[in-house]
Amino acid sequence: MQQQKSNPVNDLLNAIQIYFEAIHYCDTEKLNKVFHKSSSLFDVDNREVFVESIASFSDDVGGRVSPASKGQELEAEVLMIDWLSTACATVKIRIRAHHNIFVDHLGFVNGENGWQIVSKIWHLEKVIN
Repeated sequence: MQQQKSNPVNDLLNAIQIYFEAIHYCDTEKLNKVFHKSSSLFDVDNREVFVESIASFSDDVGGRVSPASKGQELEAEVLMIDWLSTACATVKIRIRAHHNIFVDHLGFVNGENGWQIVSKIWHLEKVIN
C-alpha cells in the first residue's frame, strides 16, 4: 500500500480545524497539539498590550464552560491564508465562543510536529445577545 503524500494546504486546513475544535470544546489536548510550546498570544485594549503564554492560555481554556456543552454549534471560518512559503503562513479566522465573536491572526509554521501556531493576535470583534 502506498503512503499518501503530505499536502501543505490540506495539512494546514486540518490544523486550523483542530484550533476551531479546541476552542469550541475547550479541549486543551487539541489546543496544546496545535500550538507550539513557545508560542505567545497578544491582544490590546485601550493601548495596553496583553501578552500570554500558551501554558497560561491553555489553563484558561481548560477552566471555561465550552460552547459545545451549551449546545452552541461550531461557528468558525477562515477569512484569509497568506502563504509566506510552503512551511509558513498567516491565517485570519473568525470564531464564535458563546456571545463573543473573535477575529484572530494565527502565525503557523510547519515543523517537526506538523503545522503549529507560533503566534496569535486576537481581537473581540463584537458581542451578540
